[in-house]
Amino acid sequence: MTAERSVLPSRFSGLSIKLIATIIAVILLVEIVVYLPSLANFRASWIDDRLRVGVVAARVLDAVPDVMALPRNLTDRLLTSAGAYAIVYRREGQSQLIELANPVTPDVVVTADMRQRDLMSLIMGAMDTLFAGPGRTLRIVGEGDLDESLVELLMSERPLRQDMLAYSRQIGVVSLAIAAITAVALYLLASYLFIYPVRRLTQNILAFRQAPENASLVIVPSARRDEIGIVERELAAMESDLFSMLRQRRHLADLGLAVAKINHDLRNTLTSAQLLSDQVATLDDPKVQRLAPRLVTTLDKAIGFAQSVLDYGRETAALPVLAPVSMRALLEDAAFEARLVGHPSIVFADQVSETLVLNVDAAQMGRVFLNLLKNAREALEAAPAIAAPQVSVSMSEEGESIILSVADNGPGLPPRARDNLFVAFEGSARAGGTGLGLAIAREITEAHGGRLVLADQPAGTRFDLILPASLRIRA
Repeated sequence: MTAERSVLPSRFSGLSIKLIATIIAVILLVEIVVYLPSLANFRASWIDDRLRVGVVAARVLDAVPDVMALPRNLTDRLLTSAGAYAIVYRREGQSQLIELANPVTPDVVVTADMRQRDLMSLIMGAMDTLFAGPGRTLRIVGEGDLDESLVELLMSERPLRQDMLAYSRQIGVVSLAIAAITAVALYLLASYLFIYPVRRLTQNILAFRQAPENASLVIVPSARRDEIGIVERELAAMESDLFSMLRQRRHLADLGLAVAKINHDLRNTLTSAQLLSDQVATLDDPKVQRLAPRLVTTLDKAIGFAQSVLDYGRETAALPVLAPVSMRALLEDAAFEARLVGHPSIVFADQVSETLVLNVDAAQMGRVFLNLLKNAREALEAAPAIAAPQVSVSMSEEGESIILSVADNGPGLPPRARDNLFVAFEGSARAGGTGLGLAIAREITEAHGGRLVLADQPAGTRFDLILPASLRIRA
């Protein structure tokens, strides 16, 4: 199944538009936070201007003797300059009133007490005025210019609300302009520093994914020393390594195919030669009788080598099919296939409990033990001086692990085999071996979540198959 091809987003549908939208949203949020106190101060200043007119009217009232009344034209000018229906001046428990010739009777009156100057009260008053309905009358209360004097104005709230709306529109236009200019400036800067380099990386990754064997698509890192520069250099190194690995893989695949064909033909040829050697071995010539066993042994090794190479080449990375398996029965079958059961000189001791049942792939795990037991048998057969040769399988538990140990009392492994123990074609302990058995055994063990290790002991050889205890099936 092929993965869908990724498409690079357009310039204004990826990080760019998200960045611009985020910048504008943040700036507008900041403007809103600034706007509320600014609007409250505008309302307070507007009302203070009207109060100053009221203070002037209060001074006029103080200048006029009590027995005299203010001329109507002066009264109208005072009220008109303040935009008020009436002005009240209170001092020392006395009140003086200036009102229109035709007094207005308000339906809804809201009070703005300018003696309260805390920010929250001013903001709440501004919001109340801004979202108020029509027809309200505003009663403004403020201190006069003399001690313990008050000035009150009764006026329509509509002029204040209109001026606040006009001020809000101006603030909105200025805020949008600031947000747009700032967003563009930050976008250009961010594009140069981040977006364009990221798009370059993205384009390169998409292109290299389509043709990883094209060396011209390997990114050329810039001279940047920040995180993006590090990403560019690491990406260039990774693409170069991947290019080399793919080319080497293709060469190895071609070489492997050729070797498989050669091995197949060589095995057929060696099989024919083995048949001829078997016929030659039946001749009565003393020289033939002396040389024939060596010829047969050599051909057997050559055929075994060719067959093991073919088997390793056909090895697939199949997932283990886990099922409950009796390990004692599995070991007995593996020992029989390894020709340890009934061996004339080697004793096989299966010390694994009959109750040990693990959730493993029987075929794969049987192959692991077959390789280990076969190696142990061949090591003992190659050392006839060993007294009472023996191969044993034991079990132990350590923490969260179950350890199955395959041991022999042979001569042990040579240093070269220890250094390349699990390396294919290099870890063989005997002449003519391929070293594939232990490499395959390790892969199967790791696929089961375990480890295959060589135990350090003074004599003989012991391999420990360490499996997680979670594989154990409790009766």
